[in-house]
Amino acid sequence: MTKFRTESDLIGDLQVPADAYYGVQTQRAIENFRITGTKMGDYPAFVKAIGYVKLAAAQTNHALGLLPDTLLKPISEACKEVIAGKFDSQFLVDMIQGGAGTSVNMNANEVIANRALELMGYEKGDYLHCSPNDHVNQSQSTNDAYPTTVKLAVIMMNKTLIEKLQLLIKAFRKKGQEFADVIKMGRTQLQDAVPMTLGQEFEAFAANLEEEIARLQSNANLFLEINMGGTAIGTGLNAPKGYAKLCAENLAKLTGDAFVTAANLVEATPDTGSYVIYSSALKRMAVKLSKICNDLRLLSSGPRAGLNEINLPAMQPGSSIMPGKVNPVIPEVVNQVCYKVIGNDLTVTFAAEAGQLQLNVMEPVLCQSIIESIVFLERAIDTLRTKCVEGITANREVCLNMVKNSIGIVTALNPHIGYKNSTKIAKEALQTGKSVYDLVLAHGLLSKEKLDEVLDPKNMLHN
Repeated sequence: MTKFRTESDLIGDLQVPADAYYGVQTQRAIENFRITGTKMGDYPAFVKAIGYVKLAAAQTNHALGLLPDTLLKPISEACKEVIAGKFDSQFLVDMIQGGAGTSVNMNANEVIANRALELMGYEKGDYLHCSPNDHVNQSQSTNDAYPTTVKLAVIMMNKTLIEKLQLLIKAFRKKGQEFADVIKMGRTQLQDAVPMTLGQEFEAFAANLEEEIARLQSNANLFLEINMGGTAIGTGLNAPKGYAKLCAENLAKLTGDAFVTAANLVEATPDTGSYVIYSSALKRMAVKLSKICNDLRLLSSGPRAGLNEINLPAMQPGSSIMPGKVNPVIPEVVNQVCYKVIGNDLTVTFAAEAGQLQLNVMEPVLCQSIIESIVFLERAIDTLRTKCVEGITANREVCLNMVKNSIGIVTALNPHIGYKNSTKIAKEALQTGKSVYDLVLAHGLLSKEKLDEVLDPKNMLHN
């Protein structure tokens, strides 16, 4: 039978599981916000980030003479355990909640305070000796601790996202090298254009995604400006002089990231511009990734009645009614993830716009949307690389035959027989079904030797 302890807050008394490290305000949030089913503890980087923020705050309060030695040690130890992931299961607040993140902030304050009490030899809930509000949350409010936590979490998660993206880029580049000698038709507007190699196509995928690394990093750097010490609205009330600068310095030392205090804390407290621009970078990458998946599905379409230029690894039966059908399920699922990221970006836009006066109370959905997008993209990128890209093979003969039979190679004749003659040959080839090669010879426009030289696909590739 579960045992409980009684804790009190502004609203009144509430029963909290006796063995829980969280307290009354977290318990209220658990009961009030049954929204997404996704809890703060489901994102270890988020929990780790708030552990760092609370540790930096404790060190700063101690350095400024506000937190005694007797509390610094147990609070610091508790913060370090939070950072290490020891208490992820105690962070039970739904990612979307009212209160501008107060529930998240108090969840951390209570867990850290109760663990500190335990380390000091006291019972959980004995807040006279270590208080979630007076000691762990000292010189802070939700309005500076929460956004700083979100920013640190995104910075850490962005590093992992970039690592995953680099592996995918490497996989595409490896396929580019493997397919460097596979001649195929390039297409514009889904119509035959001019020859290229399959290797060039896959190298282009790699280059297209590689551009996103700099964009993600540049936009994530905007999160390095924080408002710790601004407390409720940026005026610094309840934070001692020098707190903001020193806290940013301490957080930078702890994490290795170059955090700085915002130039204007009143402006920085409600400002969510960094969320908007970083989310836009996630959307941009998602758009590109989805386009690449579209291409993979097109190139592998068929196998008998489509392009069939490449083979995607067969991952599962494709139909409950059509025997032998295998669908491109991996690109399909990545497409869907990309749509979700694009939708999350719109949510971020609306939530950022909804800020009023000295605070934006919609920060929880900003946080949830961005963190969800990062996690979904990480998983989708890994899935695409390991279950699709690395196993792609080329149908070399199919690609070559399409080049030989394509009207598109007539483009290469322009410099030699002129646009008018090239158009005439292309039209006649379409009408008669004869090859461009045979028609050029029949009309005596070029000698066989010259024609062979001009129409050699390898001579039409200049890089």
